[in-house]
Amino acid sequence: MGERLRVLFVTAWFPNSRSPMEGVFVREHARAVQIYDDVAVLHVAGHDPTVKGLFRLEEEHNASLTAGLPTIRSSHHRLPFPGLSAATYGAGAMAAVRRLEQRGFRPDIVHAHVYSAGRPAALIAGWRHLPLVLTEHSSAFPRRLLTARQVRLARQIMARAARVMPVSQALQRGIEDYGIRATFQVIPNVVDLAVFHPTVGDQEASAMETTPMPEAAPDTRHCLLFVGGLTPIKGTPDLLAALATLNQTRRDWRLEVVGDGAQRAECAALVARLDLSDQVRFHGFQPKSVVATFMRQADFLVLPSLWENSPCVIIEAMASGLPVIASRVGGIPELVTEDTGILTPPGDPALLAAALAQALQQPDRFERRRLASKARRYEPAVVGRDIDAVYREVLK
Repeated sequence: MGERLRVLFVTAWFPNSRSPMEGVFVREHARAVQIYDDVAVLHVAGHDPTVKGLFRLEEEHNASLTAGLPTIRSSHHRLPFPGLSAATYGAGAMAAVRRLEQRGFRPDIVHAHVYSAGRPAALIAGWRHLPLVLTEHSSAFPRRLLTARQVRLARQIMARAARVMPVSQALQRGIEDYGIRATFQVIPNVVDLAVFHPTVGDQEASAMETTPMPEAAPDTRHCLLFVGGLTPIKGTPDLLAALATLNQTRRDWRLEVVGDGAQRAECAALVARLDLSDQVRFHGFQPKSVVATFMRQADFLVLPSLWENSPCVIIEAMASGLPVIASRVGGIPELVTEDTGILTPPGDPALLAAALAQALQQPDRFERRRLASKARRYEPAVVGRDIDAVYREVLK
């Protein structure tokens, strides 16, 4: 591998006190790279009305947010003219780099995460004569949600980058459908196999299950699990409608909902209206250790999304040996095959109900340890090695 490189992650999305789950996948990429290289994170958080002056730098010391990565957050004051706001955005990023350099961290390469962070990342790279690479996570490309201005920015940044690394093939196609050309290399999201793994022997499991599940009486019903935000794009109302249909023929199941969001009250009301209150429980957001425990105790993960890119929750389920019932959208078919789960059309509760019935009819069809072995492709050491190889190629 050679000498460790110094890598500056410049990201528009990163966990913070107001949104602790924002950009968790960026942090996991940074942790994977850290196996091979030294990483510092610059979170270009955008405009903040509480900023006094042109910009504000804050060092993040909350390890639950940074996972130990040196992290500086840059926020800027929005000025009346877009060009001036962009200048303060860039000035804050450059000031953060100066602070890192004063402490001895002089980057060898700049790694932007999502094209919207590309402008300050490219500014830093040009200023310090460094190569720029970009990882893209945004599902706005395949969903055709970009404005003309955003397309121009994405085209400009991706042309500037020595390598563009979408996290799925579907995302690469979505970028190319805008007529954007770049040197692409798909590098997927990461799963922590120390956290997500199948159930092990009783003694080992007792030692590893450090975070207890919510207290409940033993329940022998088949366990369906939903993990994600309760937002319209996740299709949770479709799942509840499908479960109401399933309930007409079998009631030997329960649904555990891990996550929160704008639709929680609506979903709770729908549960009551569909007479599912005895079978559906809401647990809110939970740390990954608790999510992993839910996955080890579930029979199927259900993800009825209307759109997804390459959801980390699916590779976490895979690593846990948990089969998946998910929508055939975005990058999901790259992860879920006939060996790992069942795919259904999005927005179709009737077909989702049929898939759930099929899964519950054969709950032992999928062998958990075989499923878990497929997750090795996504472990930090593998993904980090692939990203490090990109760095060394572009630095030649």
